[in-house]
Amino acid sequence: QVQLVESGGGLVQPGGSLRLSCLASGFPFSHYAMAWYRQAPGQERELVAFVTGTGLSTNYTDSVKDRFTISRDNAKSTVYLQMNSLKPEDTAVYYCNRHYRPVSWGQGTHVTVSS
Repeated sequence: QVQLVESGGGLVQPGGSLRLSCLASGFPFSHYAMAWYRQAPGQERELVAFVTGTGLSTNYTDSVKDRFTISRDNAKSTVYLQMNSLKPEDTAVYYCNRHYRPVSWGQGTHVTVSS
């Protein structure tokens, strides 16, 4: 059974940091590029970052470049998103999924950036 479980969200002040985790199961994790997405209230889900199966290549949407870092541990079937210098506009529900051929979405993890 394919499953994605996100965790690590919370309430943080502007300028703060959070590290999100996503545990994947039910498919050969290392064979797939993985991505983080986010959906802010009233907006469409957007791609934030992705990492190749080997972890050697990454890509970011412009609004998070130099602030967020995506990484993965294939031995743990887990993908991470380190978020630094958080801004109120980063407030959203964050989801992970396969970058190509996405599977069923998990419940996401809520990130709120507010003073």
